[in-house]
Amino acid sequence: MKRQLILASASPRRRKLLGGIAPFRTEPSAFEERSGGLFARETAMAFARGKALEVLARFPEALVLGADTVVSFRGEILGKPKDPAEAVSVLRRLSGNTHAVITGVCLAGKGFEKTIAVETKVTFYPLGEELIQRYVNSGLPLDKAGAYGIQDGYPLVERYEGSYTNVVGLPVDEVRTLFKEAGEYEC
Repeated sequence: MKRQLILASASPRRRKLLGGIAPFRTEPSAFEERSGGLFARETAMAFARGKALEVLARFPEALVLGADTVVSFRGEILGKPKDPAEAVSVLRRLSGNTHAVITGVCLAGKGFEKTIAVETKVTFYPLGEELIQRYVNSGLPLDKAGAYGIQDGYPLVERYEGSYTNVVGLPVDEVRTLFKEAGEYEC
C-alpha cells in the first residue's frame, strides 16, 4: 500500500465488502446528493465522484473510494424510503418485476481519478402482502435504495444477472480492477 485508502462512506455493507480487499479507514463524505434530472447511471457516478472528491479535498495525500448505489425501475430512481409506508409502496412496485441496481464507484487521489458504473439486473418473486409487511416491520428496508437488501435473508429476489456484491453496495471485482489501475494495491 503506497497511500492510505479512505472509504468515503458510512455504509456498514460497503465497509464489510471493502474490508475483504484492502486495509482502509472510513471518513463519511459531507457531499450533498442532489439529483438534477440525470439518468440513474449518471446519478450514481456523479454522487460517487462527489463523495470521493469531497473527502479527497480534506485528505489530499490519500486515495479515496466513493460509491453510490441507485435502484432504477422503469426509468425512475428509487432511493431510500422516507418511511415504512413508502417502503411498502416500493416493494409492491418491484414485486414480480425486474429492475436495475447501479453502483457508481470513484477512486481518486493525486495523479489518479476514475469513475465507473456497474449494473446488475434483479428480478423479484411476486411478493405477498404478509411478506412485505413482515419485511418492512423488521426495519431493514428503511436505509437501503429500493427499500431492500439482497443480503437481508428475506425471499425477495428470484434471480439476478451480474454482480451480487454490486447489489449489496460495492462491486468488489471492479474495485479490485480500479486499485490495480491506480497502481496502489495488488488484491
